[in-house]
Amino acid sequence: MKISHKEAKTILTPSKLPGADYVVNPYSGCAFGCVYCYADFTRKFTGHMEDKWGEYVDIKINTPEIFEKELSKLTKKIVKKNEFKKGDKPVIFFGSVTDPYQGVEAKYELTRKCLEIIAKSDIRNDIKISLLTKSPLVARDIVIFKQIPNLEIGMTITSIDDEVSKMFESCAPSSSLRIKALNELNKEGINTYAFVGPLLPHFVANEKSLNILFMKIKESGTNKVWVEHINLKGKKMGRLIELVGENLSKEEYELFVNSQTDEYKNRLNEIIMKIIKKYDLELVGGKVIDHIKLEK
Repeated sequence: MKISHKEAKTILTPSKLPGADYVVNPYSGCAFGCVYCYADFTRKFTGHMEDKWGEYVDIKINTPEIFEKELSKLTKKIVKKNEFKKGDKPVIFFGSVTDPYQGVEAKYELTRKCLEIIAKSDIRNDIKISLLTKSPLVARDIVIFKQIPNLEIGMTITSIDDEVSKMFESCAPSSSLRIKALNELNKEGINTYAFVGPLLPHFVANEKSLNILFMKIKESGTNKVWVEHINLKGKKMGRLIELVGENLSKEEYELFVNSQTDEYKNRLNEIIMKIIKKYDLELVGGKVIDHIKLEK
């Protein structure tokens, strides 16, 4: 793993992502290196085109200082310039193209320091904080979460089968540990959601497995879910097959190839909606997301 220290020019970045006005990414790259990850495109912006996704992490070492200054500017926009409509709260989203609680966070605590700044800020009541991770390390900061009024924590869970997770998310914490972390967050009264994305193609041929996944999410105390289809456009299909193709059966391979078709997505949508209704879960947006365009 290549670890580098870099200084960021900006941290609180305006966003066009659905449900987010600003994004915060304290790190560039991600040690979890999930084979389906869309964020590998950021390599061309960070000088890592020669590095494989998952084999480098840049520590934006000045993140807390820059973030505090930019949060102060946002305060002026909200309070003095009235940039946001009355009643609207701008959403700051942590982790659009990196995991804010990947392993290096245990040492550098950049995400934690940003959250501490928010907890002490004058506008903590006037903003919303959303955070998405695959790491149970997130439970470390429960005390800070409780100091931020409008906060939600998302946990990405693509399977409850640790063997499946290991194939596609080889360096990420196991799914069972993520479910355990959701349990802990919910018991402490933290607002949570589960991000089931991407939907791995084996689900369309194994409805039972998908049913168990949503059941486990419900049992953890989480009632809200985002669900997204897998995006294998461009070179992503070839990259995924190169990395895990030898572990796929002929049927699984064909499912991946067909996963981008409308017929496949419509069939999976039907299965998802039936299970969502069965467990009385809230599906954000009311439908399965086809593709979210990520930002650097």
